[in-house]
Amino acid sequence: MDADKTETTAARRPVVKRTLMVVAMLITALHLFASFLWIAPSSTMRQVFPGNLLSEYMIPLWGQSWSVFAPEPINGDYYFDVRAVVKTADGGEEVTDWVRATDVELGHSSYKLFPPRSAGLGVGVASDIKGSWEDLPNDQKAIVKLDYFKGDDSVDRLTNKLEEYDDPDGTVDDYLDSEHLATAYATQVAKAIWGEDVQRVQYQAARQNVVPFAQRNDAGAERPNIQPVPVGWRALVTEPHQSDEEFAEYFCASDKVRCADEQ
Repeated sequence: MDADKTETTAARRPVVKRTLMVVAMLITALHLFASFLWIAPSSTMRQVFPGNLLSEYMIPLWGQSWSVFAPEPINGDYYFDVRAVVKTADGGEEVTDWVRATDVELGHSSYKLFPPRSAGLGVGVASDIKGSWEDLPNDQKAIVKLDYFKGDDSVDRLTNKLEEYDDPDGTVDDYLDSEHLATAYATQVAKAIWGEDVQRVQYQAARQNVVPFAQRNDAGAERPNIQPVPVGWRALVTEPHQSDEEFAEYFCASDKVRCADEQ
């Protein structure tokens, strides 16, 4: 009886191994195919994956692009600066200095053999809102520069004001999504640095191009001026299920900033 069981078990093992091998090969083939579609120039082949399934699979763990290679290498730096209004001990308010959040986060990756992917979070936020802001018509750009932080309806008031002007290309909704993300990020940065007494935040995303390639050997060449995104003061934004404590622990671990609990 024991011999029969042993023979049966031994016979099943190759079947199990072959099944696992086939499954592993299928997963590998699917991953390689998805990576090919993601890396290759955008085409209708991406419709093989329904909806946003391809981007949701590739981002954030597997995202790749050709942006670091010629003929269009990365040719500029993005900055994200944050400041806040904080409540003082005597009940007043005080405006903080600007802090460049992107420099703080890049401090997590500089000279690190295994840098965290989160070190590029601020750069991603700055790039996103810079692109969305550039698409806005001039009338809406002027509105964005104003302050919207009073009351629980500040976002609604900003939205209604932006929609009062023509938006032929439908850019307002995309900008508002980008601003919501940027404000939420700025809120976490501000609370990490200045604590829970933060009342409102202001941020400035910007891009600065590198010296043009044709001037690379010019000793007097200077980088072009910074291209800022002027945004007024905004009310705090806190997303559900986020942890300010965990973000502060990560953000303040950089040697590029002194946070509230260190001052």
